[in-house]
Amino acid sequence: MFRHRGRKRNFKHDLRLAVLLCFTAGMVNAAGLFAFSVLTTNVTGHAALLAHKLATGDLQAAWIIGLWLLLFLAGAFFSSFCIGRVGQNKRFAYTLPIIIEIAILLLVGSFGHTFNQSAIKTAYFAGSLLFAMGMQNAFVSTISGYVVRTTHLTGMFTDLGIDLYAFISTPHKNIAVVKRKIILRLVIIFFFLAGGIVGGYAFLTLKYYTFYLPAVVLVIAMFYDAFRIRLSKMINRIRIRERNFFEERSAG
Repeated sequence: MFRHRGRKRNFKHDLRLAVLLCFTAGMVNAAGLFAFSVLTTNVTGHAALLAHKLATGDLQAAWIIGLWLLLFLAGAFFSSFCIGRVGQNKRFAYTLPIIIEIAILLLVGSFGHTFNQSAIKTAYFAGSLLFAMGMQNAFVSTISGYVVRTTHLTGMFTDLGIDLYAFISTPHKNIAVVKRKIILRLVIIFFFLAGGIVGGYAFLTLKYYTFYLPAVVLVIAMFYDAFRIRLSKMINRIRIRERNFFEERSAG
């Protein structure tokens, strides 16, 4: 799910990635809105809000929003920097960004109760989540070859509209590829919304501890991927030994 790229990557890898990471982003987005009244998984709305604050002369608010935009950008840059240094095809290329995202979510969950609606605390907590989501969007986009994006839906709805038209206009023999695209778009949209619903309901009960939930999902995703890699290697070794054993018996 995390390591396979290029020709080694298939539709199932992208589906697993979309299910887990879009669900995570949806939870963070909803919980961030409930907790700090800030959308923390995209920058489109913040860009419009920045323009509004600048036009009305609210420079303090404009500075904070500008900082959020830069933090999302910094998260994407940092994630890409880590992957580029380690190597995209390396097993642990995506480990550091995921661990840092988990740490941010745990810290926000642990210290969120100190939030007092001040501008500084809002900037700190929301900015941390925007940095984390920038990292997530960058490494998921890199892993999937820019097919899966987990933190916003504008592009997904646009692509879905294009794919739906292609579905009704493409010759039947070429329809399988279009179907896979539509299924992937629908999975991304559904699990982002599902994560938002879960995150919203969870915040009503768990409050700031809600941010532990997406952290747990990321931990599960990381260990699940590592376990599958080890299991696959173990199965391959057993098959090789069995083949060598039967070849030796046949030769004897």
